[in-house]
Amino acid sequence: MVASFRSLGLSALSLVASLSPSAAQLSTFTTPLTPNGLSFSINGVYYYSSPFASGKVAVPATSLLAVPSIFGCFKPVAVVNKGYITKAEIPNLLSNFTAIDDVFQPAFAQAIFLAGPGAGTCKDKNGLPYEVKGKGYEGSPCTYIALEDSEIPSGPYVLEVSSGSLYPVYRLYEDYAASFMASLIPNPDGTFQTMSAQIPGAASLTIGVPSRLYFTKTAKKPLAGVRLGVKDIYRLAGVKGSNGNRAWYNLYPAANYTAPAIQNLIDAGAQIVGLQKTSQFANGESATQDWVDFHSPFNPRGDGYQDPSSSSSGAGASIAAYEWLDIAIGSDTGGSLRGPAGSQGLHSNRPSHGLVSLDNVMPLSPTLDTPGFLVRDPKLLDVASAALYGKNYKSMADVAVKYPKNIRTIGFPANTSTSASSVILNKFLSDLTAFVGGASEAVTLASAWAAAPPAGAQNATLSAFLNTTYAVLITKEQIPLVREPFYRDYAAANDGRRPFVNPVPLKRWAYGDSLPSTELASAQQNKTIFMDWFNKEFAPPALDDAQCSETLILYPQWTGDQNPRNWYSSGPGVPFGFSSSRISVFAEVPDHVFPIGQVTAKSAISDHDEVFPVTVSVMAAKGCDGLLTRLAIDLVEKGIVLQPKTGTSSVDGGKILMRRAEMMGF
Repeated sequence: MVASFRSLGLSALSLVASLSPSAAQLSTFTTPLTPNGLSFSINGVYYYSSPFASGKVAVPATSLLAVPSIFGCFKPVAVVNKGYITKAEIPNLLSNFTAIDDVFQPAFAQAIFLAGPGAGTCKDKNGLPYEVKGKGYEGSPCTYIALEDSEIPSGPYVLEVSSGSLYPVYRLYEDYAASFMASLIPNPDGTFQTMSAQIPGAASLTIGVPSRLYFTKTAKKPLAGVRLGVKDIYRLAGVKGSNGNRAWYNLYPAANYTAPAIQNLIDAGAQIVGLQKTSQFANGESATQDWVDFHSPFNPRGDGYQDPSSSSSGAGASIAAYEWLDIAIGSDTGGSLRGPAGSQGLHSNRPSHGLVSLDNVMPLSPTLDTPGFLVRDPKLLDVASAALYGKNYKSMADVAVKYPKNIRTIGFPANTSTSASSVILNKFLSDLTAFVGGASEAVTLASAWAAAPPAGAQNATLSAFLNTTYAVLITKEQIPLVREPFYRDYAAANDGRRPFVNPVPLKRWAYGDSLPSTELASAQQNKTIFMDWFNKEFAPPALDDAQCSETLILYPQWTGDQNPRNWYSSGPGVPFGFSSSRISVFAEVPDHVFPIGQVTAKSAISDHDEVFPVTVSVMAAKGCDGLLTRLAIDLVEKGIVLQPKTGTSSVDGGKILMRRAEMMGF
């Protein structure tokens, strides 16, 4: 076991220096001393103990002499607080601990604080410590000590012997996908602080995750113990945010509040482990060429060098790469969740607009902004959605659901197409149609619009009518809400200077500056006209609550295309145009990404056959978010939709290419 002395917040020099002043001098000043936790390793696994104790225990003076110590002051121990349990049952219980928790290991079980009748120091007839016999614990001597505090949950701890304080531990992982901005731990007062620990890694952060054994799910805490990554546009109390911009991070102090949306998840028991990278000010940026202030995260799929898409880039890369992370919250304005989900083969939701407050969240366009998740398990998506959106989310997990039988497709390949992605998409369509017992129909929005244009369309084609709508909304709304106060505050603090901003936001803001103020109202009106038309013609609600939507509308989200991060375009542009991904943006309907397979293709990076995801987007009537989540759950159970794995392949998992050399010990 190895401990890090510097993690105690002290140094040898500071200890010596503190002894030098006279008593009179000491009376004139004080030295603030703040514990920042303790880092150590056991059997090659890195850990960090929180500076905040979970409780205190009574420790017999000589009971722990055989247990290894950290600095002679701290010892790894375990708590078993499962009500009545006999010592004979402990071996199986501890084996179960290691099976369900990546933090716990047998070394913590050399001393066990045991609750319940008969708890106490256990020795054999020769006065030697009792030996636990069981898988993973053969021959391990364990000392049992009575646990009187029934509020301390089971799990691994670090015990401060002198005080009896038990400190919860975090397992430390390397963020090799470069998906996080900061590693965080909670403070007792509801704020957060940066975790002060670092393990070996190549220019990467260290992220700590708490033991899953500390948490028990309840009706009030359905997300208890769920590990959550948070996009760096949501404000967290005690944490400095950046919105993907270094000048912003350095200019503004830590927030003194937590965004209500995130607080909903915390109240449900979610454990925030860190802030995650976003492209700058949540604008769509390409890896390498546009990410100037910070480096874009790495998409682990395929050759490991595909663009992770944006703006919820860190969320997508982390959920695709790390089994130790359960879920990530991002945002979707024009595709910022669906793009990362598509390119990394994950489940994601762009929800119906307006389900939860976005106060204390950096806006791109309040008219379009929505908060949502990236996740591997759609069952977790359902629980997290209920926690985040509250009464505005109608879970259908326990409903005898009646799926819409009318399926409409937009942009699907012809049945005669033999490309690998076309075969996967058409098989999914066939399987879905059979599952709901309905029929599918290919539609073209532009033709339907032209045949019966809505009032107010002024005889314009659909593409012409909406060509500039998105670009106007995100620029004319973000400029006064974000850029102007940022520029003003930065200039006031820096002698009139302007802060650095990446090329994409600058290009888009310049476009917004070129427009008269009346353009915003016009864009909002055009959005409303399209929304009313689409929701009436294509996504009307069903009268039966068990069905919710009259139709399901499908379009391809990702077809296994390669978009390597070392590719350069001609330069940043303004996001003009209309495509299938803009439908839910303007119509305010839910749009969920389903991972349905992968294609094999030769990579220009590795010069080797690699696998790349294929995903589909499914839309329904506004307010039918729970219907789409339930559909994902049912289709996963039927084997029609994937519950993706972490690693190179969303289907099979596998070692991530950029990690293989290290895994092989090179």
